[in-house]
Amino acid sequence: MNAVDSVTHAENIKLSEDEKSVIILDQTQLPNRQVHLTLSNPKGMWDAIKLLQIRGAPAIGIFAAYSMYVLAQQYQDLPYEEFVKQFHEQKEYLNSSRPTAVNLSWALNRVENLVLSEKEKPVSEIVKDLGAEAKKIHKEDIEMCTKISEYGLTLIHDGDGILTHCNAGPLATSRYGTATGPIFLGRERGMNFHVFSDETRPLLQGARLTSYELQNAGVDVTLICDNMASIVMKQGWVNAVFVGCDRVAANGDFANKIGTSGVAILAKHYGIPFYTLGPSSTIDFNTPTGDDIKIELRDPDEIKTMWYKEPMALKEVKCYNPSFDVTDHSLVTGIVTERGIVYPPFKENLKKLFNK
Repeated sequence: MNAVDSVTHAENIKLSEDEKSVIILDQTQLPNRQVHLTLSNPKGMWDAIKLLQIRGAPAIGIFAAYSMYVLAQQYQDLPYEEFVKQFHEQKEYLNSSRPTAVNLSWALNRVENLVLSEKEKPVSEIVKDLGAEAKKIHKEDIEMCTKISEYGLTLIHDGDGILTHCNAGPLATSRYGTATGPIFLGRERGMNFHVFSDETRPLLQGARLTSYELQNAGVDVTLICDNMASIVMKQGWVNAVFVGCDRVAANGDFANKIGTSGVAILAKHYGIPFYTLGPSSTIDFNTPTGDDIKIELRDPDEIKTMWYKEPMALKEVKCYNPSFDVTDHSLVTGIVTERGIVYPPFKENLKKLFNK
């Protein structure tokens, strides 16, 4: 297996052999340690999502589906009505862990709908079907990432410079990833790119995860601080910007890691194509515009103390620490999904993507 294969085929989420637990790679330990967690209780699963031990919208969805299957096995002896009640409570509990990424609620609703649609079956059979559905979600994501990567690769050329923000590679999904998927796929096919990876405050996922994945796959990568994107673009070193998305509104506005909107503004100024890449499950037609996306606020200490031996600000200093921002659709060149590339006007063309 070559360097690219070892990265793109890595298992960051899987069931244990007896399917009684979910095993994940703890992303908070990267890049210095590879630690796997074996989870079988609701609190551990909730913490894994909240604390970003598992992260990336598609990966969270896969994990949530597997988690509900594991948990359902623990009370499958209950009568159907009690089983459904317990299932719903645990589903809502997991859903409360992070509000912005739509894939979490999407996957949880999908497995709950299966439970509700099979009330005539024995509970033990429903649980088996839950396992099959969770595996199907995982398989679908691998297929989606591959298609997204294929479409994205048509937008760039051998030797291009690409800037990316946050992490939307194999760790955040399964297989190739979304935003960096075309880069990994192209590298597999002998193409060469130079990638500028924003460190991505406040959680440094571009530094800790994206540059880690790209370097290990043999991709020419340069890590830059978030406030360096402008000078890199001005030098003419960036031919395209590829970023992921956690929720896409019906009008094409989208939420991604904090700082993405600033990158989009810079790209517009310098005339650089700006694309967001993600599965169609990330598109939320129930969210009319970006103003309707709930933005997660995180612990201020992630800014002041998390990465330092000593605090970098006085304890009295207030911090505003949103995890995401919303990029306006007017700044987006195209939205790349497994169904194809969507161009403006997004409100109309996103509907066409789903034949709505």
